[in-house]
Amino acid sequence: MVRTYRPLDGVLLFDKPLELSSNTALQKVRRLFQAEKAGHTGTLDPLATGLLPICFGEATKFSMALLDADKTYRALLRLGQTTTTGDAEGEITAEYPVEVMQADVDAVLVKFRGEIQQLPPMHSALKHQGKPLYEYIRKGETIERELRDVVIHELLLNSFSGNEMDITVRCSKGTYIRTLAEDIGAALGCGAHLIGLRRTAIAHFDLGNSYTLQQLTEMSEAERDARILPLESLMPDMPKLQLDAVQVQRLAQGQRLGLDTGLPDGKISLHGPQGFIGVGLLQGRRLAPERLLSDVAKLAASNPPPGLD
Repeated sequence: MVRTYRPLDGVLLFDKPLELSSNTALQKVRRLFQAEKAGHTGTLDPLATGLLPICFGEATKFSMALLDADKTYRALLRLGQTTTTGDAEGEITAEYPVEVMQADVDAVLVKFRGEIQQLPPMHSALKHQGKPLYEYIRKGETIERELRDVVIHELLLNSFSGNEMDITVRCSKGTYIRTLAEDIGAALGCGAHLIGLRRTAIAHFDLGNSYTLQQLTEMSEAERDARILPLESLMPDMPKLQLDAVQVQRLAQGQRLGLDTGLPDGKISLHGPQGFIGVGLLQGRRLAPERLLSDVAKLAASNPPPGLD
């Protein structure tokens, strides 16, 4: 049977299951929705679960905001063991006795709150000369990496018992939770690696509003489509500006507009007579189009101003 794909625009909050890669999860969701175009924001490792926003159609144009956004994770650490990868996928490289008290944990976690530096792991998709680091380590090669500045906005201890520690982390983009687990273990003097990871939030999107593959499969097409969030959901805090049909048409032609908006300089969510049309960049009185919907010219044409055919 030939599968027919359809145009869809918007965002689905997907709860990625264990042992599926982010790309495999994306393709399963795309086929389920029969969407012509789809992409995900923020890769999750196969052993990680949780929030994976799926962007359909035009939403892929505006997904950069999520890639740069803060993320929140629930992480489970195994103390007393280090591994080759920093998580449960790797081989155990060393074992140490765990002689750690609650006070020790509290004292160590304080050191990892705020601005810290991390050394990116070799088992990562970070690229060197066009190739991801994990390709080098598979060949037994280690590449020199530079420390990276990241921010741990929140680091909360949910529970600590024996050799397991459960933490919640809200962090800036580029933070490696595996590396954080290893560094916490090193600071405690007993080593540690990550044995469980679940992403619970990206920016304003929360896991509580997401759907599993099973839930989506059991829905009708209409029920599934109703779970797709509008494009504007990607930028809820961005100032909005309403434009008329003439202004929309000029922006569609790549022109800049001179406007007294009263809005601060920066990115602006643009709306025409028929709704959201894209994002502009405001500098003083000058508004320039930054990223517009593909059919924005059609939107302008559907509401032609007087004298324009």
